[in-house]
Amino acid sequence: MRADVVDGDLLDQPVDAIVNAWNRNVIPWWLLLPQGVSGAIKRRAGLGPFIELGRAGTLALGDAVLTGPGRLPLRGIIHVAGIDLLWRASAGSICRSVQSAMTLAHRHGFASIAFPVIGAGSGGYAEAAALELMQQTLATVEWPLSVRIVRFRTQVSSRRR
Repeated sequence: MRADVVDGDLLDQPVDAIVNAWNRNVIPWWLLLPQGVSGAIKRRAGLGPFIELGRAGTLALGDAVLTGPGRLPLRGIIHVAGIDLLWRASAGSICRSVQSAMTLAHRHGFASIAFPVIGAGSGGYAEAAALELMQQTLATVEWPLSVRIVRFRTQVSSRRR
């Protein structure tokens, strides 16, 4: 399988599900101040997905949980445990997160999914290296899903005064 790599905002992708690069759920979600992808999801989707996620309990590194989309126009949000207890991503956590998310997406009949670059935010992994690991992992998947990897980029307008 080949993934399209696009620049933009993960939450604006026309897909069935997005992936939230989360932690292991060891610390209750309500004690954390979600940042990055999780913070954006919390602001736009509301608390519902995180309340559901909290009910899942502790996740093994690389595991995934599906929740509802909250207020987002999606069929679901797949939360992956992409970082360890020290808030660091590794090659293993990135690859297992991609595999787990794809398994859930396939199991629930999603036709399309969008990933952030797992581990490249608060996980501290270099974006180019994380992207390469994700593409290598996706190359081993044979399910007929449309996959996007979204590199977060903000639009900078150049206005003349």
